[in-house]
Amino acid sequence: MSTLLVSHLAKRFDSFEALRDINLTLQTGEFVALVGASGCGKSTLLRIIGGLETRSSGALEIDGTPIAAPGRDRAMVFQDYSLYPWLSVVENVRFCRTLKSFAKDQSQAAIGAAVRRANLLIDLMGLSRVRDARPDQLSGGMRQRVAIARALMAQPDFLLMDEPFGALDTQTREVMHDLILHVKEIERSAILFVTHDVEEAVYLADRVVVLAPNPGHIDSVWDISLPPRTQDLKLAPEFLHYKREITQRIRATSGMVSDRATLEALAGD
Repeated sequence: MSTLLVSHLAKRFDSFEALRDINLTLQTGEFVALVGASGCGKSTLLRIIGGLETRSSGALEIDGTPIAAPGRDRAMVFQDYSLYPWLSVVENVRFCRTLKSFAKDQSQAAIGAAVRRANLLIDLMGLSRVRDARPDQLSGGMRQRVAIARALMAQPDFLLMDEPFGALDTQTREVMHDLILHVKEIERSAILFVTHDVEEAVYLADRVVVLAPNPGHIDSVWDISLPPRTQDLKLAPEFLHYKREITQRIRATSGMVSDRATLEALAGD
């Protein structure tokens, strides 16, 4: 079991304080969702953990080893898919095998194992019939499946997902929700998932972390205790309770004007 530890992490952009005193633990097999108002630093935190952004202070380590750059133990999935348009589905999935981090492991046995894993991931994602297609020939949901398969190719301990389903329609999102839960059970990677959709967070996560802005900090952590996830669960009272309470917490920390007297005063100016 691998453990990612974020301790007293902070981030500044010149005079702007984006994150302050972030403390978070993520272990193999866990699904943790980050939610919060716009500007609270969700994506910035994810990029720091992924090694795509530097931290200003604090500690970030995996199993006691400090990390400050991208690594094979972490893989990221973005909202915009980030696929290579000139490569086929299977070529995109296998792409990581061409990187320098794999250069020392190019034996025939290793290459054969990589080919088998790519084929298994393509099957798992339901992409077998389009394995030779290019990204521009695929739907949005299919493109995101390719991106997830590619991220899983290196068998990362931690899968970092930044609003991966934000551009998809409702029906496709529901399919992707059930697929990613299935993937989690099979792969056992820990998943850290940024979303603005509270319903999505409650449906997918074991824990929901609410970030508040000005500067970004952890406001509250919600352990989600629900039965096995099915789409019908979204109508259950306990599910709606989590959704309502977390949504209210985000509104309370957002800094947006919601006081009726203040709104009426503004209308009268």
